Amino acid sequence: MKKVAVIMGSDSDLPVVEKAITTLREYDVPAEVHVYSAHRTPEQAREFALQARKNGFGAIICAAGKAAHLAGAFAANTTLPVIGIPVKSSTLDGMDALLSTVQMPAGIPVATVAIDGAANAALLAIEILSVSDDALAERLQAARAAATEAVLAKDAAVVAKFNS
Repeated sequence: MKKVAVIMGSDSDLPVVEKAITTLREYDVPAEVHVYSAHRTPEQAREFALQARKNGFGAIICAAGKAAHLAGAFAANTTLPVIGIPVKSSTLDGMDALLSTVQMPAGIPVATVAIDGAANAALLAIEILSVSDDALAERLQAARAAATEAVLAKDAAVVAKFNS
């Protein structure tokens, strides 16, 4: 199975990123986690991105706040899918990071999830890997079915309480 790289621009992003790591582990998807900055460690970030496919990665998740150039810097140096997590900061509540992550130029796509949307970033990476992994696709389908059943059980409880 291909690995997923989980890259954060700062270790202060870890409380958000941990949701992605936890989700990947729940699906037994191997992940490698690093702190690289698009501005403070550009050479290391570039080298990692350039070697990612050769090193067995199938997708890269990048989390960053404020200017949030990390996902774009990775996407510029790999043809693997890059998923950006805009991280909420105290400055503009994450809107700056969201706009930086989502506004990539043509030819350098970055899939972008919600502000602090690490769990969905992991699920999107898992969906990408599931294109060539039937067992992983089945696990995703089972999780979706379980979520459907949970909502229907809650609906039944509300209906029983208020519609009787």
